[in-house]
Amino acid sequence: MINIEEFKKLDIRIARIKSVADHPNADRLYVVRLAIGEEEREVVAGIKKSYSKEELVDKLVVVVGNLEPAIIRGVESKGMILATQDGETLAVLSPDRPVAPGSIVK
Repeated sequence: MINIEEFKKLDIRIARIKSVADHPNADRLYVVRLAIGEEEREVVAGIKKSYSKEELVDKLVVVVGNLEPAIIRGVESKGMILATQDGETLAVLSPDRPVAPGSIVK
């Protein structure tokens, strides 16, 4: 278990997906360009099996923004889109009302 102080270290925010591209070195991954407030960054996401590019562009999603960058199959990922999975069904987490990209998740 983690305590509340450890949880508060996570920078969880709302992001708008600006663009989605196929990962050049992986069949199941996308390279996703996110707008988190005024900042833009790319993350690698294993959501290709569940979402088309068209379904994702302009979608608001929940991201962890302060993960250490990781190189995933040769592409740098600067964050993580949060999702849940139930059997074969994968769903990215998204706010149920429109909010500004960059909004903090509490």
